[in-house]
Amino acid sequence: MIFLFGYVKPQKSELLVRELEAYNGIYCSLCKILGKKYGIAARLALNYDCTFYALVLISASSEPIPKLEKGRCVVNPLKQCAFCEKAGLEFEQASALTMILLYHKLKDDIFDSKGFKKYLRVFVLPIVRHAYRKAAADYPGLGEIISEAMDRQREIEHRDSPGLDSCAEPTARMMERIMEFSSGEDPSTPKSRVLNRFGYYIGRWIYFIDAADDLSDDLKEGAFNPLAIRFHLNGESDPEDIRKARAYANEVLNQTLSQLGAAYNLMEMNSMGSIVRNVVFLGLPQMQKELLFKKEKTNV
Repeated sequence: MIFLFGYVKPQKSELLVRELEAYNGIYCSLCKILGKKYGIAARLALNYDCTFYALVLISASSEPIPKLEKGRCVVNPLKQCAFCEKAGLEFEQASALTMILLYHKLKDDIFDSKGFKKYLRVFVLPIVRHAYRKAAADYPGLGEIISEAMDRQREIEHRDSPGLDSCAEPTARMMERIMEFSSGEDPSTPKSRVLNRFGYYIGRWIYFIDAADDLSDDLKEGAFNPLAIRFHLNGESDPEDIRKARAYANEVLNQTLSQLGAAYNLMEMNSMGSIVRNVVFLGLPQMQKELLFKKEKTNV
């Protein structure tokens, strides 16, 4: 399991008009940079998670906020979009992160999946590998952090009955280290320590929400899932036991959101921080509610 799912997005209905325009500007700018650096097909990898990563870096930066300018959508020229006038280092790093994560996610999916899904990913992997190598060459630090996290994740998942916390630790630590790498701050400063902890808890939340979201499918396919291990579940398990596992996941996720919110409240941010706040306090809880309780009604 790794950070590339599209779970981390704002509750757009609660954003101010200028905030929504700024968020869309970051999203569209990242799309533009992906295509420019890694080819047109790389734009298909655009996701909310890496958009949020760029947003956090911009919000925590002491540099001036990028100004927006109007332009045409690079995918649909008939559509007008707002782009950041000067897409700086945050976008370069976010685009590299997108491709590195996509490559490792494909490898992870090939290892876990079967049948047609597996062969489809095997076919796509060489196409992504070229962009991955370029991204890893541009930012070897990012490549190393993610590769080490993936190795650690596999090692933990091959243990007998690994605990939930130990399963989430590689993804959480990965995001903590990525924030430390990307911020450019002295790791010993309070600002850096808070930003790193923010990364830790967002990584932990993503790991657990993905585990809860995938629980039913993983039980059917016999794939690894930490909740299945914790509650001794399999494809023949009673629906009530699966509900208990999801309820437990909800408790763990709520605790993680509380810690994430505490980290956010200590962060030094510019005016873009209000969008980050929307994601943390509105977007993530809403996503959690939709995934956990919708699944409970439809799949159990």
